Amino acid sequence: MGRSGAHSARTMMFDEVNALLQSLPDFTTRSEYYQQIIECNLLAKRTQKTRQLTFRHLNDLYGLDPGLPLFRMFRKLWALDEEARPLLALSMALARDPLLRLSEDFIMAKPVGSSVTSEEMLAVIEQKQPGRFSAASLKSFAQNINSTWTQAGFLAGKTKKIRHRPKIMPVNSVFCVFLGYLEGLSGQRLFSTRWANLLGCPADELTALLTSAANSGLLVFLNAGGIVEVRFPGFLSAEEEKWIHEQD
Repeated sequence: MGRSGAHSARTMMFDEVNALLQSLPDFTTRSEYYQQIIECNLLAKRTQKTRQLTFRHLNDLYGLDPGLPLFRMFRKLWALDEEARPLLALSMALARDPLLRLSEDFIMAKPVGSSVTSEEMLAVIEQKQPGRFSAASLKSFAQNINSTWTQAGFLAGKTKKIRHRPKIMPVNSVFCVFLGYLEGLSGQRLFSTRWANLLGCPADELTALLTSAANSGLLVFLNAGGIVEVRFPGFLSAEEEKWIHEQD
């Protein structure tokens, strides 16, 4: 929350979060993540300061707490499909990092095959937060943000970045629709959220992805006569479901 985020210093740290989640069970608590990163140096950082910053940024980006519904489902889905992980990480980071979110509309509006420069990204941040950051900070932020979109598969190339279409898996469709559900939406409205837009696919393709996910038991998805019903059995506790309904 707020106006800044981990991208003021880092990218979405895909390699670190991937190593962390592959090494620890899904019931790991935040204090245990802290212990593994800082005291046990699970991520092989050279100094104590770097370990502390690594934990802080990963916690900012992902939550690292099974008590948080979003992280709990992120953690569950992460284990199911390795190919889905880059987009899962981006989706989670967008939900939690306001600095990264400044770039979302710009990237999604870029046609596949077009170039994306750090200068363009820098201008986007400055336009949305005029006068807030120094020139040096803007340059660093733009590089971090472009790197994150590259890690997620939306950009390709090292020096010259080209807009690319990432690989979308059924697991990704579940997480993006779940994000819309957490915002209090249901039915057909889940197809028109910013999270569904992140998938970059037409409604019929999203329907096919959700149908595949439902056939695997990841959610309940019913689509008949234009009436859409999506349910997430076991995703939330009774109290958490109550919070959702209070938004209606």
